[in-house]
Amino acid sequence: MTSNRTGGRILVDQLVAQGCDRIFCVPGESYLAVLDALHDSPGIDLVVCRQEGGAAYMAEADGKLTGKPGVCFVTRGPGATNATVGVHTAMQDSTPMILFIGDVAREAKDREGFQEVDFPAMFAPLAKWAAKIDDARRIPEYVARAYAVAMSGRPGPVVLALPEDMLIDEVEAIDRPSVARPVQPPCCEALGTLVQLLKDAAAPLAIVGGADWDDRAAHYFAQFAEGIGLPVATAFRRQDAILSGSPVYAGNLGYGPNPRLIERVKAADLLLVVGPRLGEATTDGYTLITPDHPDQILVHVHPDPNELQSVYRTDLPICADMPEFAETMADWEHDILSFKDGAEAHAEWLEWNTPKPREDVALDLGPCVGVMREAMPADTIICNGAGNYSGWWHRYWRYGKRGTQLAPTNGSMGYGIPAGVAAALRRPEQRVVALAGDGCFLMNGQELATAVAQGARLLVIVVDNGNYGTIRMHQEREYPGRVSGTRLANPDFAALARAYGGWAETVDRTEDFAPALARALEQPGLALLHLRTDIEQITPAATLSGMNRR
Repeated sequence: MTSNRTGGRILVDQLVAQGCDRIFCVPGESYLAVLDALHDSPGIDLVVCRQEGGAAYMAEADGKLTGKPGVCFVTRGPGATNATVGVHTAMQDSTPMILFIGDVAREAKDREGFQEVDFPAMFAPLAKWAAKIDDARRIPEYVARAYAVAMSGRPGPVVLALPEDMLIDEVEAIDRPSVARPVQPPCCEALGTLVQLLKDAAAPLAIVGGADWDDRAAHYFAQFAEGIGLPVATAFRRQDAILSGSPVYAGNLGYGPNPRLIERVKAADLLLVVGPRLGEATTDGYTLITPDHPDQILVHVHPDPNELQSVYRTDLPICADMPEFAETMADWEHDILSFKDGAEAHAEWLEWNTPKPREDVALDLGPCVGVMREAMPADTIICNGAGNYSGWWHRYWRYGKRGTQLAPTNGSMGYGIPAGVAAALRRPEQRVVALAGDGCFLMNGQELATAVAQGARLLVIVVDNGNYGTIRMHQEREYPGRVSGTRLANPDFAALARAYGGWAETVDRTEDFAPALARALEQPGLALLHLRTDIEQITPAATLSGMNRR
């Protein structure tokens, strides 16, 4: 199309051309022309949120679920600064996302006008690409490039600033067609070397999940690993990268992993890392697997050449798309390879994954997760932010297919509720659970209003111990008995959920959880369970009093 259109109309037309079907936003006067164009675009669902941080989290979660950029619109100044948390999450989680920011008019540039910020400079260290569109004729070019950058190599966020006067310019522009992620097949010679390394290995281990991982990668890598008995661990908060029911699934790395898995990683003579960056959480501060990893061979497969060799000495770097690599390996003639380690590692994980009830705790989260496992479908989507409460689900839940774990690898609090809303809208046929600690919940709990407004079916579980629990844990370890700045005064979370229009109950005892969960699962919309727990039981495996004994 080349007839005269406003910049706002041109922008929305490009989003439609790229396949965008949902936008998360907090409205602002700086992009009214876009909102006006959306009025005539019924193919795009506009989800109006209550705070820009929540909107950005929703877009990031939507990108995780679809593999295409989640799209968010916010206004300039405070709106954009609030949204930075979602951009940072998308960058560290390798999630495709595009944040559009309504900006000051071009004639006001560099005068520190009302809410003016240099957005390309501000977002440069947080995003893959940040730019400003000053000419409405170039909107198709910028939008196509934004999609390409967000999806290619290591996926991530793109930020585009939109001067409000540019959006009302009426110009001719040539539309761009939909862009696709370029395919990067693995080098056959490198795969031959990998097979030879596996032949020579006595105790190999795979670590998977992360950039560019999808259903195809999960299916074919499991087929390959199961065929040779290769134990497969998942990176931090990538537990849906392979089905937990796989006979070679060895558990997850990150915070509070199975000690038996840690022993296996240390004893491995060959590490096959497919997808992860081997970040700080996965490697326990770069100590479990050190950057030079003496006495271990490292094969690192990643879609972005800039990631390979960036931190870790890599014996065999392979730049390839995850699904292309996994399918090629599944088709490889590898009947000469056979390891018993996969079955052994899976048995160790099953034992670690089995809740062991405690008699000294009124509300024991381990058995509660066990009840959820029995009552809820295998494809339930579990969403959570940061906090020790998540450790019970990381340990005891059995994650299903890819896209059933939405959890920020950057340790961002307040993520669970917005991610849950996004998941409930994107996958209405699946059950969605949003987990939050009492500190985590109040950072974005207002998005319960968005859930109700959208008619989302969402179960929220708030774990309330009256503290910023993770920080309290570190405090007791480093400064025993000197509690400072970590206690919380909380509202009645069940009453709060009812005020938003949801159903809610409070649970204080383990035996009351199962019937409360059954009632919650009968609800057609928003349901919230407020679990009041004791701060003493700080993790599934530790108590506060046990930490500060010196």
